[in-house]
Amino acid sequence: MAGGSGQRMKSVIPKQFLPLEGRPLLMHTIERFHSFDSSIGLILVLPADYHSHWQRLCTEHSFTIRHSLVAGGEERFHSVRAGMACVTEESLVAIHDGVRPLVSHDTIWRCFADAEEFGNAVPFVGPADSVRLLEGDDSRPLSRDEVRLIQTPQVFRGSIIIKAYDQDFSPAFTDDATVAEAAGIKIHLTHGNRENIKITTPEDLAVAHALAGVLRQ
Repeated sequence: MAGGSGQRMKSVIPKQFLPLEGRPLLMHTIERFHSFDSSIGLILVLPADYHSHWQRLCTEHSFTIRHSLVAGGEERFHSVRAGMACVTEESLVAIHDGVRPLVSHDTIWRCFADAEEFGNAVPFVGPADSVRLLEGDDSRPLSRDEVRLIQTPQVFRGSIIIKAYDQDFSPAFTDDATVAEAAGIKIHLTHGNRENIKITTPEDLAVAHALAGVLRQ
């Protein structure tokens, strides 16, 4: 999923195209899945206005990993549903943020393995900071043991997630897990990796540059 803009990044370039170690973020993300298993079918959901730009970038960077290109929709929900037209009910479908280029192979493996066993798998990490819950103008402490920070890829059996996306959009849908829950699916959590950050701000990009260098060593 690569439908973001550069608004929070304060960039005229959409964040998925910003460079990480000399190449667009999105290329690194696609490579993580291809290097995990080169037989995976890759579907890139991108706003139609950016398709030609992406194709120029692929030529410029000699990026030859095979993938299908699908036009995104108004909201993330509609973009994911557009991508569903390319998957089958018999497959395991991993839905991943294009701006999470540091997902580990271990996280991808756990998500696929758990989804095969439980029907779905949603990766998480626990918060390192103290947590408080807002209640109007007040707040109260909340145990970190009761909080999970959710990541992607969120993996589902095709039959489950295709059916889940065959419902009306709701503003309450923040990710694929909330869509599946609204369709009556119990969500199975599995461990993610802390480096698997979503790059949305300049600070995130700086952290990603540092992490990429460390992980490459």
